[in-house]
Amino acid sequence: MYELNQVGKKTYYIESPAKMGIYRINQTEVCLIDSGNDKDAGRKVQGILADQGWTLKFILNTHSNADHVGGNAVLQQRLNAPAYTSGVEACFNRFPILEPSFLYGGYPVKELRNKFLMAQPSSANELDSFTLPQGLEILPLEGHYFGMFGVKTEDEVWFLADCMMGENILQKYHVSFIYDVAAYLATLDKVEKLEGKWFIPAHAAACQDIKPLAAANRKKVLEISENLLAWCREPKRFEDVLKMTFDHYQLGMDWNQYVLVGSTIRSYLAYLHDESKMQAAFIDNNLLWQSV
Repeated sequence: MYELNQVGKKTYYIESPAKMGIYRINQTEVCLIDSGNDKDAGRKVQGILADQGWTLKFILNTHSNADHVGGNAVLQQRLNAPAYTSGVEACFNRFPILEPSFLYGGYPVKELRNKFLMAQPSSANELDSFTLPQGLEILPLEGHYFGMFGVKTEDEVWFLADCMMGENILQKYHVSFIYDVAAYLATLDKVEKLEGKWFIPAHAAACQDIKPLAAANRKKVLEISENLLAWCREPKRFEDVLKMTFDHYQLGMDWNQYVLVGSTIRSYLAYLHDESKMQAAFIDNNLLWQSV
């Protein structure tokens, strides 16, 4: 874990729970793509940079989930490296309480105010205000989170953040977090057409052909959608739909899973509703979902 792997003349990735990328801007300066899940990850990154004799010029945060920005604070404190991200993601970097609040739908209980859902606050600059050095390209990857993006290096290496999960994760957890299902499906279509030498998803093995993984993630999204439509042939409350999801996929509910899976199932219901496949009605002060 936390091994440095070279996949191009100037491009590397760090094997970790959420893979990080490194792009060498010149002989001594590098860009870091995401910073890991906590201060320990940040310290490990600092050690890797020191071993190579590299100076951290800046950080690109593909999105603001805690496991992608958790090392920011320590790297900024120790190395004075600015971070850049897109749109609302910058707000989540600065005010990490937003992540568990968004997922829970209110002020989060203390069990949700943990490092898995809340990174240490870090400064973040708008990506639009920054001129990328030659050799880097940004690609919006909507769906998983508010303003997630991927990064391509001139070595034809794509860092794809969380736009897809590894097949082992799909088989174990089934319901990976999605904010906007329609946008997520469109991103899978986009990624499937990318050309490159290496593809580095944050939560799947680095590979040279991304099409099978994109297909596996699309298949799981369509499977979950069909299950929800089948379960809601008769009107169902959200909490009943959520229990059916956990039971069907043999998932164990705890606070983190309740908000992550729960938020995702709400997104599926919204997607199916917008596609006119699911209707919603308020009856006897209950919101009931029913497939059309």
